[in-house]
Amino acid sequence: MRNRWNNLSLRARLTALSVGLLAGLLGALGGVLYFNLRRFLLDSTALRMRAQAKPVIERQLSPTTDVAGIAEDLGRSLTSRDTNALVFDRQGRLLANGRRLPEEPAPAAPRPGLLARALAGEKELTYTAIQAGGRALVALIPLRRAPGATEAPGAREVVGAVQLTTPLDRVDEILARQRRWLSLGMLATLAAGIIGELWLTGAALKPLRRVLAGVQRLAAGDLSHRLQAPRTRDEMGELAAAFDQMAGNLEGSFAAQSRFVAAAAHELRTPLTALQGSVEVLQRGAQSDPAAARSLLQGMHREVARLNRLTEQLLALTRLDATETLQLQPIELADLVNEVMPRLQFVVGDRRLRLVSGPAVRLLGDPDLLTQVLFNLVDNAVQHTAADAQIELGWQADGTLTTLWVADSGEGITPDDLPHVFEAFFRGDRSRSRRRRSGTGDCPKHRTGSPWNDPSRQPAKPGDTLYDQASTLPGVEKPTVRPSRSIGPDGNSLLQTA
Repeated sequence: MRNRWNNLSLRARLTALSVGLLAGLLGALGGVLYFNLRRFLLDSTALRMRAQAKPVIERQLSPTTDVAGIAEDLGRSLTSRDTNALVFDRQGRLLANGRRLPEEPAPAAPRPGLLARALAGEKELTYTAIQAGGRALVALIPLRRAPGATEAPGAREVVGAVQLTTPLDRVDEILARQRRWLSLGMLATLAAGIIGELWLTGAALKPLRRVLAGVQRLAAGDLSHRLQAPRTRDEMGELAAAFDQMAGNLEGSFAAQSRFVAAAAHELRTPLTALQGSVEVLQRGAQSDPAAARSLLQGMHREVARLNRLTEQLLALTRLDATETLQLQPIELADLVNEVMPRLQFVVGDRRLRLVSGPAVRLLGDPDLLTQVLFNLVDNAVQHTAADAQIELGWQADGTLTTLWVADSGEGITPDDLPHVFEAFFRGDRSRSRRRRSGTGDCPKHRTGSPWNDPSRQPAKPGDTLYDQASTLPGVEKPTVRPSRSIGPDGNSLLQTA
């Protein structure tokens, strides 16, 4: 039974519960009305019989009256076409039966216990009895003789009792009609309740069905689906809003995952390209020059080590979007750039790479990240310049501010992509045959306070320079360069400083 109930739809269960509650309330209300009406009709009938009998009894009873002598006349006077009277003496013996005509009602069988209570002087004794013709109402009235001249005014001796019996045919007919009307009213109300409840539950559950359809579409892979339900303050409105938020988060997560794969491939390609170039040089006969071979092997070793660290950093992107721990150490910027230049030649290919050296700058930073900066900048420049074009790399110092830059003659960043430069893993329009401009780091974290916060400093048109700035204090070893990571318009990264 429980399984059958659980297999019903929510709409059916809500309707069944509501209609069941309505039926219970209607049944309780109808029962109260019915029993109150029944009690009222019985009490009214008993009150009528007593009211009709009282003057007759008082008229025939006197201080010297013998009940046995007036029993026949009293019984006959109290009997009518709808009432029968039995007269009993003080000992409970039947003295007279007032019925004379067949159409007059038959008396109910006396109940000794109730009769004894009436003879003891108890008033208002009424009960119903079952007869051959149906139910009857029985009322017991004690007969009290009026006090004599020598007796106290309040002394009224009980000398007998009268039992009045009246059929309840009219009362039962009224009650039967009332039951019919109550039953019809309850059925009509329940029918209207079922129709109304089905309509109400259907309207109330419509947003839930919309959510169900949305979940099914989401499960089928349509992550772009949104309910776009009216923003109401009830539970359904909150559920719809939570669903849209969840769907947006899922879509963003899957899109970020896809961008992560593309970004990881891009980040890993740079050291792999350098390794491939070194291996090709060795294959062309560089082994004959031990010094050159040793230099190439050292460079390859550094690239493999950097590749390993870069892999660990890329894996860290899946951990709450957190930046990796910087490996800070003193850096001579000129030495770092000069060391990277031979490997950058393999990246530019036939293009000319020109170094524009600046003043000597000593700072504290992460050499791997700065190397990655240079490789990404140059790699982006290669993707956006002609095969015979020139790419420039250099730095300049202005007081405590150092600018590291790469200049080319590429198409720049479009105005539509410019606001999204710092979005995690954002990639520009893929419909173009060549990738769009991008920058340097390797983490989707945008640090406040970086010069990149100002879009006007970003390369947005051909011939612009792609650069970043770092505060430096010449001669003082302190962490003044902390490149964080932010993805540029085509999935590459932008160097930040803090």
